[in-house]
Amino acid sequence: MTSNPFGDSPAASDAEYPGDGPVQPFDSAGIDRLREDAKERGEKADAVRSFWKELPFLIVVALVVAVIIKTFLVQAFFIPSASMHDTLLEGDRVMVNKLAYRFGEPHRGDVIVFDSPLVVHDQSESFLGKVVRNVGEALGLSTPESALIKRVIALGGETIEIRDNTIYIDGTALDEPYLTRPVNMGAFGPLTIPEGYVFPMGDNRNQSEDGRAFGPIPESDIIGRAFVRVWPPSRWGGL
Repeated sequence: MTSNPFGDSPAASDAEYPGDGPVQPFDSAGIDRLREDAKERGEKADAVRSFWKELPFLIVVALVVAVIIKTFLVQAFFIPSASMHDTLLEGDRVMVNKLAYRFGEPHRGDVIVFDSPLVVHDQSESFLGKVVRNVGEALGLSTPESALIKRVIALGGETIEIRDNTIYIDGTALDEPYLTRPVNMGAFGPLTIPEGYVFPMGDNRNQSEDGRAFGPIPESDIIGRAFVRVWPPSRWGGL
């Protein structure tokens, strides 16, 4: 007699059919974790989208703050020429304190930035041009064409004279430890500096257009005092 293959054969083991195991009970805790993970991923995606939406506004705010700081407090200046070698080199960037002389007086030896008396300001500059220029100047990417950086040599009421490549202030030879190269200066003066004025000169006396060319400058034309080199990092230091 033929045996019934369905009724008489033993039940297949779980090992033979690994996919046919017993049904697992419902795991509510696992479902909650999945929901929490999905919610967290959604929140992160929303945060990323929000950041990119707000980025243009944040950039504008940062630029406005930089311009305000540049206008009233501290400004970065780019050194374009060799007139202050070896104190400052082309490409150096310095920070200028624009409050220095609102609460104090210039001192001999100060490195100052001031409006050049040799440059006529362009009154036809467009509003957009002013914005671009101010942003560039605020970030230290450019320096106003009308700005010069020199050292204060003589103060109001003093008499300056140059002879034999030496500067004399009120008849006394001036000690200048910041000069690192031989100088060749033509005779100048004697000239008495008016009160409220200073006499600026570049440290690189052989290649500097300074007070010897345009005379003393009024203190009101001083933009501020340069107090530190910030770029390049290898030349960081105070002035």
